[in-house]
Amino acid sequence: MTKNTVKIMLSAIALGLMTSGAIAADEPIYGSQMMTKQERMEHRTKMNAAKTAQEREQVRLEHHEQMKLRAKERGVTLPDDPPQQGGGMGRSMGPGGGMGGMGPGGGMGGGRGR
Repeated sequence: MTKNTVKIMLSAIALGLMTSGAIAADEPIYGSQMMTKQERMEHRTKMNAAKTAQEREQVRLEHHEQMKLRAKERGVTLPDDPPQQGGGMGRSMGPGGGMGGMGPGGGMGGGRGR
């Protein structure tokens, strides 16, 4: 294998690792202000374990109902609709095209003079 092939493979692996566990990690959680850190982690685990968009939506809707009940018990007002999937700017819209602001070249080597 050439050095460039190895660099490409390592870059692909790094990209896969950065995105694999981040499906729900950066999505807003409806009612998160009423949840413990443990509950937020458990919710994200459930979202990441869902295999299809339909399963994730079902987890999201069940959670929404639970948070509506909790809000009612506590006298808190929450919006009627859960946040849309991928709320906010999303992973690919931020600086550096979703690569954490690394900029051109992805910060994994392969620049000029190498």
